[in-house]
Amino acid sequence: MNNLEIFVFDSAFYTEYFSVFLTLLIGLALASVISGASYFLSRQASDPEKLSPYECGFEPFEDARNTFDIRFYLVAILFILFDLEACFLFPWSVSLNDIGNVGFWSMLDFIIELTIGFIYAWKIGSLEWE
Repeated sequence: MNNLEIFVFDSAFYTEYFSVFLTLLIGLALASVISGASYFLSRQASDPEKLSPYECGFEPFEDARNTFDIRFYLVAILFILFDLEACFLFPWSVSLNDIGNVGFWSMLDFIIELTIGFIYAWKIGSLEWE
């Protein structure tokens, strides 16, 4: 391999990937300009609406060691539980023809157990907010 073949390889490399490097350079420059413009042109002072309590029910900029109501955790756990049910229902319904009777009855058992859990959570008042 002589020096001329290496030069041809380098020239082909730069020719083929010049557009990639140019796109990357333009993208970085554009991202920097947009980020800098949004920093310098935006208002830096927070308005009272942003600082007010929203869904969590407590002031957002207080001491982090304040007591936190356990009901928020219970609602989050119940949401995750019933959201996972929906995540299991979709693939089951799509593949219902392929899984046969065992898959159908297994999922029916899963749905019944989740329904019993939902009724239990409802009866003990976990879904009430007082």
